[in-house]
Amino acid sequence: METDVIVLGSGASALTAALAANGHGSDVMVFEKANKIGGTSAWSGGMIWVPNNPHMIAAGIKDSREEALAYLQSLSHDLIRPELAESFVDHGPEMVSWLEENTSVKFQLVADFPDYHPEHPGGKPTGGRSLECPLISFNDLGDNKDRVTVGYNYGTAPITMEESHLGSAIPIKVSAAEHARRAENDERGCGQALIGHLYRACLEANIEITTSARAIELITENGRATGVVIRKDEEELTVHARGGVILGTGGFEWNKELVRDFLRGPMTSPVSVPTNEGDGLVMCMRIGAALGNMREAWWMPAIEAPGDRGDGLNPTYLFAAERARPRSIMINKKGQRFTNEAANYNAFGAAFHEQDVARFEYSNLPCWYIFDQEHLDLYGTIETAPGNPAPNWITKALSLEELADKIGADSQGLHHTVSRWNTSVSHYRDEDFHRGESAHDTWWGDPTVKGTPQATLGPIEKGPFYAIEVKSGALGTKGGPKTNMNGAVLNVDGDVIPGLYAAGNVMASPMGMTYGGAGGTLAPGMVFGFLAGRDAAGGP
Repeated sequence: METDVIVLGSGASALTAALAANGHGSDVMVFEKANKIGGTSAWSGGMIWVPNNPHMIAAGIKDSREEALAYLQSLSHDLIRPELAESFVDHGPEMVSWLEENTSVKFQLVADFPDYHPEHPGGKPTGGRSLECPLISFNDLGDNKDRVTVGYNYGTAPITMEESHLGSAIPIKVSAAEHARRAENDERGCGQALIGHLYRACLEANIEITTSARAIELITENGRATGVVIRKDEEELTVHARGGVILGTGGFEWNKELVRDFLRGPMTSPVSVPTNEGDGLVMCMRIGAALGNMREAWWMPAIEAPGDRGDGLNPTYLFAAERARPRSIMINKKGQRFTNEAANYNAFGAAFHEQDVARFEYSNLPCWYIFDQEHLDLYGTIETAPGNPAPNWITKALSLEELADKIGADSQGLHHTVSRWNTSVSHYRDEDFHRGESAHDTWWGDPTVKGTPQATLGPIEKGPFYAIEVKSGALGTKGGPKTNMNGAVLNVDGDVIPGLYAAGNVMASPMGMTYGGAGGTLAPGMVFGFLAGRDAAGGP
């Protein structure tokens, strides 16, 4: 079996690579390990973070190459390779325009969503850099509509991220009648919309996607990647590539051995598809690829609920918007707060890696999310809509002291922490960790007072009180083979391995340890997928 370009994986990075290679004249074959298409991209919020993109420019929002690079440099900690940052910033708008002009994929602004570090040089407190795909009716996919994987955080919700206020239980713009109309037409938003748009474009381009097909070995001839060995239905087949092999196989967060060996701190609760076991990484290691950024992940606090999500695993939820809402805090076993709970989820992950050097233990694990009855009534929480009772698996107590005893935290510490918190927020400030001072914090909080400290600050005083354990999770890992500015994989001597490319979470991320804004995972993957596909096809 032979083709021009082989693409491994079917998330946003891989499908963008396939479309780019096809659009530049190559025959393309896509192989997906899972039995469904879309990977973690289909489970995600579906936004892409693209500085200086054409939609923000059309809306009159000012941005520039210089601002974007200054912003990334301010967050680099010397881990962002300048040439990759430049390639991402320079080609991001081009990728968006190319998809919209050459395929049926469309994007729109997510209005006023701030960058994740908006007060840094070059940051955008009022947004503009985050885009999403419009709703798409999965009826457009015909008999293929059930081939796309569906997650449990966003599901098949017929709302955009802007409308959903980050997928929370507080819809802000969609009437019940309109919601029902969209559901009847199987219109989907978020990651389903992103993959729906890309997959529809692949179908229109007659790009074949084979599922339940795991890549197990790269074929090389005289140092060049020329094909892949695929395992499907317990048989192995060899597929040759005349132009190149593009890896879009995701990270290694579900491979416990690789997680232990490489990540800089504990990560026990990935919120990605469980097929992300480092297949692409291991294949690259076998042929001498240089590795980079291996200690990093797209960190995400996570909550595991009891039950079976359908694959034998407990449902594991993104813990994002809830942390920013009033009348809640997070504590360690000393009963103490330890950071700004409303900080962006990737940066928050570092707090779980802090060590108590005297005790030689992690200072902030275990960790709990603490909230009162009014918080529950107003905002709901995990698996709970506003106004509904909390499920039995959430710890509940009539007093803070009883709550601390039930979860194993220090009761005096919790009492002191809540007392100090309540006094501080009565003056609309967080004296300890400055929660509510960033535009990011107040965007994620109560949407009825968005943009004010009250959006995230509020006392914890109305019992009963509740606690949910929060674990160290990740959207995916971000280390892998190093690449050049076109996504071509480099060997340990820094030279290109001809014919081999990587994009998305399988590659050494161009973002280092940071997360620029909403869609900061998907956008670099799609940009380097676009560049890899074009280069593999011999395009300009």
